Amino acid sequence: MSDQPNPPANGGAMPATGPVVLNLQFTKDLSFEVPGAPEIYLSLREAPRIDIALDVQARRLQEGQETYEISLQIRADAKTNEGATAFIAELVYCGIFTLNGVPREMLEPLLLVECPRLLFPFARNILADVTRDGGFPPVLLAPIDFVQLWQSRRGQGADAPVANA
Repeated sequence: MSDQPNPPANGGAMPATGPVVLNLQFTKDLSFEVPGAPEIYLSLREAPRIDIALDVQARRLQEGQETYEISLQIRADAKTNEGATAFIAELVYCGIFTLNGVPREMLEPLLLVECPRLLFPFARNILADVTRDGGFPPVLLAPIDFVQLWQSRRGQGADAPVANA
């Protein structure tokens, strides 16, 4: 018996990678503010109303390479029924993705739909943790329809080219 592992069935070559590779993910920016502290904690009688703004940005990291930074930007503004700001949370959560052999017409949907879909659960957890740790009920974002977000953005005729592709 040999201590050597069995060679791969494909003749020793490394396994092929898929068309989308998530190389790295990270928190690029995180801000949590409670402008009315500590009084807001004493006067808050019910969970604040929370408005969520979400955006996705994509940019090529180096010309001639298929590596992109995808930024999932989330802002949560919480207000009391009286209109006072309870808290403001801002998160920019990013991933570095490599696209392998992706046809040009599939580039934008991959960058603005599939890549943020992979990042979203992690960003959702960070936002929930920071709001809970800030003394408020956790903000639990509902699943995001990135296809609809992308389609509505295309319908608006975004001024800047997305993904620099």
